[in-house]
Amino acid sequence: MAETGVVRAGMMTAEEILAPSPGARLRKRIFGHFGLMLGGGVLLLIILMALLAGVLSPHDPYDQQLARKLIPPFWHTSPKVTWDHVLGTDHLGRDYLSRLLHGAQVSLIIGFAAMVISGVIGTVIGVLAGYFGGRVDMAVNFIITTRLSMPVVLVALAVVSIVGSSLTVVIWVLGLLIWDRFAVVMRSATQQVRSLEFVTAAEAVGCSPARILLTEIAPNVMNHLIVVATLEMAHAILLEAALSFLGLGVQPPTPSWGLMISEAKGLMYFDPWLISIPGVALFLLVLSINLVGDGLRDVSAPENRS
Repeated sequence: MAETGVVRAGMMTAEEILAPSPGARLRKRIFGHFGLMLGGGVLLLIILMALLAGVLSPHDPYDQQLARKLIPPFWHTSPKVTWDHVLGTDHLGRDYLSRLLHGAQVSLIIGFAAMVISGVIGTVIGVLAGYFGGRVDMAVNFIITTRLSMPVVLVALAVVSIVGSSLTVVIWVLGLLIWDRFAVVMRSATQQVRSLEFVTAAEAVGCSPARILLTEIAPNVMNHLIVVATLEMAHAILLEAALSFLGLGVQPPTPSWGLMISEAKGLMYFDPWLISIPGVALFLLVLSINLVGDGLRDVSAPENRS
């Protein structure tokens, strides 16, 4: 019997040696996910462009020279094309590449900050409602229903028009308006985890609710939180662009992709590249964030970890 135990122990050791490590499996899942790699590459490129905007910008994004206005980008055949302005200039003679790079900073700052604010609010009340249930759940459901009854764009327009528009105001308005999806998803995910055996065991041994929420609930709903966070970050970026397009978001002369589209709408039939360049940049940013979110969900899902 002892020899058999030794042989079995040796066989298990050999299997463990031959099996890939958890880190190797994780790397394989990450690098084998096409959407995650594509979205992560594009998002990383945009983040680097935003961080290095001061270095990469060939000109001051605020510098206006009417003598050089509406220079076409490099792919046009116009004699006005110059490599000194690779993407051309706008109606005030400002370098479009420089404004595009600095506009990435504005979009990423607003998207990330609004996502953090809304994520904290929605996650806290959603997890509390899902775990405690009862009157807490009823109160949170009433708050969520009240929030869902208010159209985000109209409320944001009303608040910004009354309070005034600035980068800080836009961040807080969006952060305080888009937390409902966090709350709904985290409430549902917490209710599912709440009924599992390891949570019941933690309660049986006398763990406090705070410890259960932090050590048992939170790690098991994290993949849901990641997906919602990426969706809401993209949502916040689009809302900021919409507010800027309507003139109630980031105010001129601050570079903003939504504001760049708004300023060019009167020239869209004559110089469509003024709209297409920031429009394509906005599309790529939102698409890359969504691809990263979907990829992280697939990689972090419990059924994909084995």
